[in-house]
Amino acid sequence: MLLTALPIRCEARRDLEIICDLGKRLSGSNGQISSDVIHPVTDWNYAGASAVYDEIAALTPSMAGISYKRLDPNGLQWPCPNPEHPGTPILHKEKFTRGLGKFTPLTFREPIENPDEKYPFTLNTGRVLQHWHGGTMSRRSEGLDWVVPEGEIQINEEDGLELGIETSDLVRVSSRRGEATGKARLTDKLPRGMVFMNFHFAEVTTNALTGAGVDPVAKIPEYKVSAVKIERV
Repeated sequence: MLLTALPIRCEARRDLEIICDLGKRLSGSNGQISSDVIHPVTDWNYAGASAVYDEIAALTPSMAGISYKRLDPNGLQWPCPNPEHPGTPILHKEKFTRGLGKFTPLTFREPIENPDEKYPFTLNTGRVLQHWHGGTMSRRSEGLDWVVPEGEIQINEEDGLELGIETSDLVRVSSRRGEATGKARLTDKLPRGMVFMNFHFAEVTTNALTGAGVDPVAKIPEYKVSAVKIERV
């Protein structure tokens, strides 16, 4: 893959300058690291990108042997624990680096919020192929925006028939926390009782519907299960 460095346009700044400027501001008005910071390692002043990499190597044992001087067109892959190490092209060639796989038994827990009489549908949120996260990059692509120009609310065909909703109808999805309005799309890919919405479009405020519950172990938000109701606008 060929990478080409482009000149900085207009008033744009290098990422290194932006991050260091932010670091100094967070550290205090005088640019010094706060005494509350555990193990401060930098004063946010670097001679260049190679100095940043020197700091990474000093703090990360698996990258201790990687430096700008050792980089070449073929690259150098971690783990590379010392300057004489050739790098590790294939990380898990014979076995996992930690040995055998680690399994953690879990006890099933009910979702924090299940459908009920007032909010009879289960909302699942996620992505679509053409867009990425909040759409700040992918929605700038004319081609991707042409394929998927707006957020939609996917509903099971039988549920839509029962609610008197057809594809392209404007519907409102409400939860105990908020509501979002968008166009419906009936589908046979969802089971009855489930609704799917993507979160790429600020115009359809999907995340306003989700709760604050998290997985007790991994602390992952429970965005895949929220009780909602649907109504035609």
